Amino acid sequence: MTGSRAGIVACAVAAVVLALLPFTLSGYNQVLASKVALYFIAILGLNILTGYTGQISIGHGAFMAIGGYTTAIMSQDHHANLIATIPLAFVIAFGWGVALGLPATRLSGVYLALATLAFAVSIPQLILKFSHFTGARNGIQVNGTVGYLWLYGVSWSCAAVMFALAWLVLRGRTGRAFRAVRDSEVAAASSGVSLVVYKTLAFGVSAGFAGVAGSLFVLATNGYAQPDEFSVGLSLYILIGVAVAGLGSLWGVIVGAAFVALLPNISSSAPVIGSIHGQDVAFGVVVILVILLLPNGFAGLLQQIGQRLPSKRVDGPGIPATDER
Repeated sequence: MTGSRAGIVACAVAAVVLALLPFTLSGYNQVLASKVALYFIAILGLNILTGYTGQISIGHGAFMAIGGYTTAIMSQDHHANLIATIPLAFVIAFGWGVALGLPATRLSGVYLALATLAFAVSIPQLILKFSHFTGARNGIQVNGTVGYLWLYGVSWSCAAVMFALAWLVLRGRTGRAFRAVRDSEVAAASSGVSLVVYKTLAFGVSAGFAGVAGSLFVLATNGYAQPDEFSVGLSLYILIGVAVAGLGSLWGVIVGAAFVALLPNISSSAPVIGSIHGQDVAFGVVVILVILLLPNGFAGLLQQIGQRLPSKRVDGPGIPATDER
C-alpha cells in the first residue's frame, strides 16, 4: 500500500472513530476530548512554522488569546453566532501573525524565540490595559451556553478542516518553499524563493491556526475568556506538544495533542509533599522521559518502525518521505 493510500485509509478510520467516540464518553470526558482537538489545531499550526519552516516561536499562547477574545467579544458585545466567530478568529490572528512575522524575518534562533516570548508576555498585559473591551482580569463571558456534545462536534470538525488545510498547503508549492527555507535559507533564496514572503506567510498561517484553537479554548473553558488562561505557560505547552509529536510531520500531532491535553489531568493525582506540587513534578518528569526516549517525537518512532518493516514506510497523506526530517 502506498503512503497516500495508507494516509487516506488512516484518516477514514480516524474519522469513524471520532464520530462514534462521544457517545461512549461522559460529559467531562467529552470536554477533555474537545481540548485534545483544540491542542491538535494549535500544535499543527506551530509545526507548520517550526517543523516545516524552521522558525521557533514561544508566543502561540498569545495568538490563542487573540482568537479566544475575538470569539468572546463578538459573542458578548455583538451577539454573533459562536461558529461564525471561529473563521473570524482565524483571520484576525492571521493578521497579527503577519504583523509579527514581517519584522521577525530578520531574526532567527534564540533571538526569534525571545521576540515571540516577549509577544506572549505583552498580549495579556494589553488585555488588562483595554479593560473596557476585555473585562480586564475578570474576563468576559460568551453569550449563551455550550453543550458538551456540541463542543465536541465543533472542535473535531474544526480539527478536520484545519488538518485538510495544512495538508493542502504543505503538499503544494508553498509547502516545498517552506521546507526549502527550513533546510537552507541561502539555497532557497538562490532558487528564487522569497524568504520574506514565505517566512511571513508561515507565521500568518501558524497564527491563524492558533487563533482557531484559542476560540475553541474559550468555549471549552465554560465560555469564559480570561487573561490568566493565556499565560506563557500555554505557549510552552504547545511547544512541548510539537516536540512530542515530532517536527516536520503531520502524523504525530494527535499524539502530541493528547499528551498535552490529558497529562495534566493524569498527573493531578500525584501527592503534594510539603510546598512541592506533585502535579508539576510529575508532569515535568514525564516530559523529560518522553523527550529522552523519543528525541524525534512520535513521528520519529513511526519512521523507525517503518524502516524495520519490509514494506515501504507510511508517511503523511500526500507528503513524500524525503520531505520530512
